[in-house]
Amino acid sequence: MAILVNENTMVLVQGITGKEGAFHTKQMLNYGTKVVAGVTPGKGGQEIEGVPVFNTVEEAAKETGANASVIFVPAPFARDAIFEAAGEGIKVIVCITEGIPALDMIKVKSYLRDKGDVTLIGPNCPGLIAPGVRCKMGIMPGDIHTPGPIGVVSRSGTLTYEIDYQLTCSGLGQSTCIGIGGDAILGSNFIDILILFNEDEETKGVVLVGEIGGAAEQEAAKYVKNHFKKPVVAFIAGRTAPKDKRMGHAGAIISGGQDTAEEKIKALRSEGIFIAEDLGTLGKTVKDVMGL
Repeated sequence: MAILVNENTMVLVQGITGKEGAFHTKQMLNYGTKVVAGVTPGKGGQEIEGVPVFNTVEEAAKETGANASVIFVPAPFARDAIFEAAGEGIKVIVCITEGIPALDMIKVKSYLRDKGDVTLIGPNCPGLIAPGVRCKMGIMPGDIHTPGPIGVVSRSGTLTYEIDYQLTCSGLGQSTCIGIGGDAILGSNFIDILILFNEDEETKGVVLVGEIGGAAEQEAAKYVKNHFKKPVVAFIAGRTAPKDKRMGHAGAIISGGQDTAEEKIKALRSEGIFIAEDLGTLGKTVKDVMGL
């Protein structure tokens, strides 16, 4: 069973007429995702890959019953795109857009906190994929995934693909894979996703992929020790990253102290979480550790 999405998830694409939006709409459709609508202001009445385009989320949701949204709009418009989707009752929002100002995300977090029942994945993320229900929201490559019992939650993008592929090659597969994004301010953190995996009966274990910067991994480790009922294997990227250098993601910068890879690994191990040392054999490691 997947988390956040299921066989009844109907997706709309905000920014569908842009280059990235159009390309990934095709990929999502090819994977089996029920993409039922697109939204680009002023482009209503068109079709992209057979998907009708509307001027507003309100029109799209009313006409098609869309209940999830993936956002490909440019950074200056992403905040309002999230507001629009959440304001129309969309419960699952995936924001792929990178470069959104931190102040915009602070406003988004405040708005969604008042909404209470909206899950935002991202921004600056690859999205999510649920192989069992053939639903892909974002840019993850579909062909490396297969249905299985392992949940994946990751701050990294392309590193997630390698880990998912390792799980597929080891014969395990994935229940749901979620890239939460690497920005400093995110819609959902590790704990938000772990809570959902904890409640999913078909997820038998979780791979957590962290990286340098912040304290999200340490907070997740405490949650796992106190509340999580399933085995967790963690991989932390950035062991060789130099201090005070930003490494790609806005959140991946070491300022000293607990945000180094070594400190994160130490904290995870202290809470009983197994650390995978070799990315190249991670699939086998997960299989052995979890006894699957």
